[in-house]
Amino acid sequence: MAERVKIDVGSAHSLSEEKVAVLRGRNLVTGLPDSVEVSSIEIRGALAESTRTLVDLVKEAIDETPPEIIADLMESGVCLAGGVSQLQGLSERMQGEINMECWVAEDPLTCVARGAGYILDDLDNLARFLVGLERGSTQHN
Repeated sequence: MAERVKIDVGSAHSLSEEKVAVLRGRNLVTGLPDSVEVSSIEIRGALAESTRTLVDLVKEAIDETPPEIIADLMESGVCLAGGVSQLQGLSERMQGEINMECWVAEDPLTCVARGAGYILDDLDNLARFLVGLERGSTQHN
């Protein structure tokens, strides 16, 4: 249910029309069934720290990107992928923070795994495009 609320009501940027969701479950104080309304503003607040971390990581990645690739990014934009890319307003928020066009990948939930598989299938030729991890490491530099 939390994932559904995040997708339906959550946002990374203010919405033109804020939304409300009704959550149903057990009241932990009374032990009885209960419901509560949560707004997109409240969900946005709950996601604020995670959203800020994501924006900061993208800024850090851009800072580590060679100038010739930055020129390409400025022309083509930044593709957002994975589950978090489905958060309403994330592309607009990111675009405002990094001053580059941002867009959501087609089929964002599987494109990361498919891309990783593509890299692994031809690692010898594509390893030069990998950044941020030393070969064999699981820790970001």
